[in-house]
Amino acid sequence: MKSLEDLKKLRDEALKKMTMRYTKDGFRIQIGMGTCGIASGARPILSAFLEEIESHELTNVTVTQVGCMGECAYEPMAEVIDMNGQSYVYCGVTIPMVKEIIEKHIINNEPQTRYLLTSRKG
Repeated sequence: MKSLEDLKKLRDEALKKMTMRYTKDGFRIQIGMGTCGIASGARPILSAFLEEIESHELTNVTVTQVGCMGECAYEPMAEVIDMNGQSYVYCGVTIPMVKEIIEKHIINNEPQTRYLLTSRKG
């Protein structure tokens, strides 16, 4: 940081990301951040969701961290809850999958069933 403007820009970016975590309408995305999730790479997945939401300027999506999601072998996991309360648990989430989940599920309302825990467990 070299100036007050740099500091203000940093503050504004942080506030935008914080707002994403506490919006109450629309979609909610919960990232499993228990020990197993973190060990499997959940932190970069959380960051990727935040960045992708910001890049699409989505204001109807909340992103939060949750603890253990109970299926360690399938981490990292992300649960998408739509405005009707329907839950979709994505497992083995990778950064390329994040982009697809945002563009197809969140924006176009087309859940990506091949990535869902129910599809993987059978």
